Amino acid sequence: MSTVDPEGSAAPNAAELEVFRHLFTALAEEMGSALRRAASSPNIKERRDYSSAVFSPVGDPVAQGDHLPVHLGAMPMSVQATLRALPHLQQGDVAILNDPFEGGTHLPDITMIAPVHVEVIEGEGNAPGAAAGELLPGALLLGYVAVRAHHADVGGMTPGSMPIAREIFQEGLRIPPVLLLRRGARVAEVWRLLLANVRTPEEREGDLDAQLGSIRVGVRRLRDIARRKGAGPTLAAQRALLDYADCLLRRGIERIPDGEWSAQDNLEGDGFVDEPIRIRARLEVRGDRVRIDFTGSAPQTTGGVNAVAAVTASAARYVVRVVVEDLLGDSLPAGGGAMGAMELLLPERSVVNASPPAPVAGGNVETSQRITDVLLKAFAGALPDRMPALSQGTMNNVAIGGTDSRTGRAFAYYETVGGGMGAGPSGPGLSGVHTHMSNTLNTPVEALEHAYPFRVLRYAVRRGSGGRGVYRGGDGLERDIQILVPAQVTLLTERRRTGPSGQGGGEPGAPGANALLRAGHEEERRAESLPSKATFEVQRGDIVSIRTPGGGGWGPPRD
Repeated sequence: MSTVDPEGSAAPNAAELEVFRHLFTALAEEMGSALRRAASSPNIKERRDYSSAVFSPVGDPVAQGDHLPVHLGAMPMSVQATLRALPHLQQGDVAILNDPFEGGTHLPDITMIAPVHVEVIEGEGNAPGAAAGELLPGALLLGYVAVRAHHADVGGMTPGSMPIAREIFQEGLRIPPVLLLRRGARVAEVWRLLLANVRTPEEREGDLDAQLGSIRVGVRRLRDIARRKGAGPTLAAQRALLDYADCLLRRGIERIPDGEWSAQDNLEGDGFVDEPIRIRARLEVRGDRVRIDFTGSAPQTTGGVNAVAAVTASAARYVVRVVVEDLLGDSLPAGGGAMGAMELLLPERSVVNASPPAPVAGGNVETSQRITDVLLKAFAGALPDRMPALSQGTMNNVAIGGTDSRTGRAFAYYETVGGGMGAGPSGPGLSGVHTHMSNTLNTPVEALEHAYPFRVLRYAVRRGSGGRGVYRGGDGLERDIQILVPAQVTLLTERRRTGPSGQGGGEPGAPGANALLRAGHEEERRAESLPSKATFEVQRGDIVSIRTPGGGGWGPPRD
């Protein structure tokens, strides 16, 4: 490396820093690839509902894979919670947690975190403060690797663990930060406890093993980087990347006009109360700092559309980052920095900052999308010619579970369904994709019918559902699933009454719709309209029909 700073740590030059940037990002991507290849469930293997990241010795995000924004923005809070609860993680330890009030998102998202140590080579540069991480004689703490994956069932009152619940205890098993591996050995009592509380223990065991494999890949690769480049330079590069990302963030915010803008939107009830639930944000930009105040948002609700602080912070982090990257014409380092230029004000016990024992399953998947919409609308006040129309604004959650008559075993299916992307100033929106806080894929029909007692009768683009404009919004999807055994179904969706709005005179996208067709003679079948959030029983041959929203159009429509 080129120079040594006054404190004795190597300071990489621009070229060297770019090399480290790509090394750390590739590490996170490889962790995700390892998880996907080894996973058991279609939700992880096919839909890629997971995220991985690298953190500094003090828990700051250094690099992330190109995975789910709602996972990645919240994961630093999980790491910090783990370091508070388990401050002396040793080489070979792996912590596990899913508690939404400890940096988690919702209970199905299980996170594993492991420290990475390397032997210190005599005479090698060391980073300031690194001695605090020397947990073993002759070993230096390089940082942490973490992987989060959505498990298709973690217990609770309904299969899929996404119920219309009144308290978090009904949503599944809640795991505080605990050790799953101690010095490389499995903690058998914790492992048994996890598998005893889920409907599909074999599938969960396979997915948990895959996560552990992903962690091992991350540990090995970070050690490889330090051994090739030096431990001191590796730690110095982590700090330099964080500083660089924060510097870019401030430079981008400076390009936003100073001022204040407000926006508001609503959720369509919580499954118990059929009334709009307000989310309000006031955006204040001054120089190189941005302040987002959610005062005026609704109190936390009875049903599970509550977002914990980690989810709201994740959505805010995502929106500020994409706005800055658009203004700069360049991307921030994959970790995004510490976001020290962004200040959040979250009212206590509100729908954007829920407290126990509030249910939160839908806060991660649905409320995060609405928070994103509100923030995009607020930024559109400051940058009207740059902001896109709103995308579908929902993840269209479908969970189905029962006993598979082909195998005699329980099954639990979970999926989010794509929809329309909002159009932007540079072109139309994409059709049938996951947007914003979700970044997963749609499960292929072949994988779905192989893994579950389902028959997919229709899977198509919902033509004409995108909003009109100079550029048209993307179209939603149509998916009809015939269930071949008696089962229980939960739907957790949004934008079923009002479609996502356009921007700059563009028209809104079409709202989505849910329906149930009961089995019987073909001429006697009649579609039964379903609410946006519901749990219900189905019999053999019943068909669950999902129509997802289109995206909003951009600019006044032309004849």
